[in-house]
Amino acid sequence: MIAREEGIAVQGYTGHKDDVLKRLRRIEGQVRGLQRMVEEDTYCIDVLTQVGATTKALQSFGLALLEDHLHSCVADAIAEGGDAARDKIEEASRAVSRMVRV
Repeated sequence: MIAREEGIAVQGYTGHKDDVLKRLRRIEGQVRGLQRMVEEDTYCIDVLTQVGATTKALQSFGLALLEDHLHSCVADAIAEGGDAARDKIEEASRAVSRMVRV
């Protein structure tokens, strides 16, 4: 289920897409920073510290995206009811399971 606005399909993050993209660019910069650190033979612990920060940034991004999905697509499906609601809840549950796997 995708929310509709004036007949056009929109995702839960569409209203703040610029912020979402800015956040992803910051994470991309962190990954490039990791590459630089390795190229410059940075001390392992310092690289690992940055890996942790980048991982947390991605996790935070994923949780924010999940929240957008729950408030838009899942909420719309629940309002519709029936199989669409159950399917959307199961889909979100599977997404959460994939996110928390180690």
